Amino acid sequence: MIGRLNHVAIAVPDLGAASDLYRGTLGASVGPPQDEPDHGVTVVFIELPNTKIELLTPLGTDSPIAGFLAKNPSGGIHHICYEVDDIIAARDQLLANGARVLGSGEPKIGAHKKPVLFLHPKDFNGTLIELEQT
Repeated sequence: MIGRLNHVAIAVPDLGAASDLYRGTLGASVGPPQDEPDHGVTVVFIELPNTKIELLTPLGTDSPIAGFLAKNPSGGIHHICYEVDDIIAARDQLLANGARVLGSGEPKIGAHKKPVLFLHPKDFNGTLIELEQT
């Protein structure tokens, strides 16, 4: 069902400082910040030869990332995103196998302008999983 790794998301308290770290210290290609109001975050994508790193920071006080950063003030890995060919078929198969889909269960449009779903971390060894339709 899952395809290639699309990105690893890292929550950061200071998006500018984190972008500078990746750009300056690691020599990475860092994209511009983009607000994602439907998800309550501002993101920056770092392009790597084989995948991406997504830096994310809260957009507004109701952001789910704010709670994560309250528990992890220095930031940390927030989620891993895998690609799927058909997000509805993947969702239905996961639900049939007892996995929990967060939210309403209906895909939202993600930062790449493609449908995404999130899976409960308690069902996947403590890791929040994002699925993105290719």
